Amino acid sequence: MTARGAAGRCPPTTWLGPWMLLACLLASRSVAEVVSEHCSHIIGNGHLQSLQQLIDSQMETSCHIAFEFVDQEQLKDPVCYLKKAFFLVEDIMEDTLRFKHSTPNAKAILQLQELSLRLRGCFTKDHEEDNKTCVRTFYETPLQLLEKIKNVFNETKNLLKEDWNIFSKNCNNSFAKCSSQGHERQHTGPSDPLLPGFAFRLLVPSIILVLLAVGGLLFYRRRRRSHQESPATDSPMAPPEGSLLTQNEDRQVDLPV
Repeated sequence: MTARGAAGRCPPTTWLGPWMLLACLLASRSVAEVVSEHCSHIIGNGHLQSLQQLIDSQMETSCHIAFEFVDQEQLKDPVCYLKKAFFLVEDIMEDTLRFKHSTPNAKAILQLQELSLRLRGCFTKDHEEDNKTCVRTFYETPLQLLEKIKNVFNETKNLLKEDWNIFSKNCNNSFAKCSSQGHERQHTGPSDPLLPGFAFRLLVPSIILVLLAVGGLLFYRRRRRSHQESPATDSPMAPPEGSLLTQNEDRQVDLPV
């Protein structure tokens, strides 16, 4: 068998291999460019305007609601903060931000939920993101909650424009640095500025009632003591035993007839 004949029986993959590898590289590069384009421009100004309209339509109130959010004092890394906040915002929009069906606010929340689903592909999920590390319970007004959500989407938009792959950063070490007491602080009581005034208004009537009860008891005991002493004062004084009067009476009785 000649060399030419042997070469003729060689499988075509011997010369197609490099071309296939080059094609795969080009395809992966095109996919990366598509993902980059997707993540860099997925959050538009219209989404932020919709969020601002949602904020402006809220009634100003002093009522506070409870929600779990990232404790920025513990998690200072901006990228890891947003990675943690992103999944918490999804839960808040699902469980806390509820409006009457078919209203403009309800439609705005639905659009934001659809936006967060499209953004999921831009975040690599770390195994620490599902637990409560670096998270505590906040007690704030609905306006303050919506401002937090707007800041999350706005900062995410800015970072994705700078680097579409920025949220592939592994944040497990940053999450591990959060104090274990961070989650326990949510059980120590709300940081509601209205609570001291409410406690004061509740405490003052209680103190007044206690003082009135003590005063009434003292007054009753004093009246009772005065009633007990007054009969002894009004009745004639009986001569003490062993006095001269009683001795004279005894002597008169003992005299012989």
